[in-house]
Amino acid sequence: MLRDLFSKKKKYATIPSEEAKQEVPEGLMTKCPKCKTIMYTKELRKIKMVCEGCQHHFSLSAYERIHLTVDDGTFEEFDKDMIATDPLDFPTYLEKSELDRKKTKLNEAVVTGAGKIGGFPAVIGVMDSRFRMGSMGSVVGEKIARAIEHAVREDKPFIMFSASGGARMQEGVFSLMQMAKTSAALNQLHEKGQLFISVMTHPTTGGVSASFASLGDINLAEPKSLIGFAGRRIIEQTIRQKLPDDFQTAEFLLEHGQLDQVVSRHELKDRLSKILELHQPQ
Repeated sequence: MLRDLFSKKKKYATIPSEEAKQEVPEGLMTKCPKCKTIMYTKELRKIKMVCEGCQHHFSLSAYERIHLTVDDGTFEEFDKDMIATDPLDFPTYLEKSELDRKKTKLNEAVVTGAGKIGGFPAVIGVMDSRFRMGSMGSVVGEKIARAIEHAVREDKPFIMFSASGGARMQEGVFSLMQMAKTSAALNQLHEKGQLFISVMTHPTTGGVSASFASLGDINLAEPKSLIGFAGRRIIEQTIRQKLPDDFQTAEFLLEHGQLDQVVSRHELKDRLSKILELHQPQ
């Protein structure tokens, strides 16, 4: 009864009956968590995983982001085989990391490499929130630092797409050290006079938001992204005040001068290409 769920003119439909749901193959349709519109997953991918009804930006995997952003055939990945150890003997950490590797087909929560965007070369890092919620451990910090150092050596701009719950608690102080490591690497890029574009996506929080994600020469974000350090409830309990409904959203940060632009995913590649063009050496 699939044909009864959809009109021929629309790519989405209202919520189907329980009988109809049982006949729908898993993964065929995706429901928007905001407006509850149900769309064909195949059609949703064609529009860059942005809901047609409410413009909600679905999360992307690292490789999906690279596919949408980097020119075809130009991406060269760095340090793909780096895998974290368990420096604190944290219970079940290695087992859960292995489960994430099988689920995501990634060895860690960030993919780094070099490619071209609109024909302009850049070094790129993309975090993936499916792997340990995109948390920054030793390997994530090391891969980002190495990518920045590559940009320094090759005189290329660096673009970082953040999507993270913050520092990885299973690695304790080793994780916190990555905040300093990545920030120090970015200082080398700054001293070399190379461009750093930070693109914050949903969510960018904790130690990631408090380190490299906020250090861009140009700071961009996708619409409605959650961006902040501590959680809303903790802040409200600390200051004993009710926070605005849009607190820690990309739009709130833009209004208060912490972002340069909020850019729809449909326009992001063109915007990055234009920024790279404007910063090409004379």
